[in-house]
Amino acid sequence: MDDLSIFQDKANVPTDRDLADKLGSTYNLWIQIKEFVFEKYPKAIAEWNYSGIKYGWNFRIKDKKRAIIYFLPRDNYFKVAFVFGQKATDFILESEISPEIKNDLEQATKYAEGRGIRIDVKDNLILTDIKKLIEIKLAN
Repeated sequence: MDDLSIFQDKANVPTDRDLADKLGSTYNLWIQIKEFVFEKYPKAIAEWNYSGIKYGWNFRIKDKKRAIIYFLPRDNYFKVAFVFGQKATDFILESEISPEIKNDLEQATKYAEGRGIRIDVKDNLILTDIKKLIEIKLAN
């Protein structure tokens, strides 16, 4: 059950208040990451998306044709998810990104659109890596 959104009701798009209540102390980290994406790519589009009864609501920030980052709300934390093409994957594997993230990326199934990874955000220790991943995503 840990991998399901805490927002399951299709009829109710989550509000900032709902998000703050459910994420607790990690809400501020959500805001920091969201603001960082818009700082790097001001034309980004942010939207809630209902992925069906199996997954519930998630939040994504995208450019005109692709998702930059997904936010997956959980109980008192959230996950961020990325999909990286081969060029970005190669760049990440040669970068200063943490070995755990590199390993997750290497182990991820390769699809036509790339490799997807999910990262738990429970404290600010992972923020530097997430910001680097956002920059790589935007550059590739």
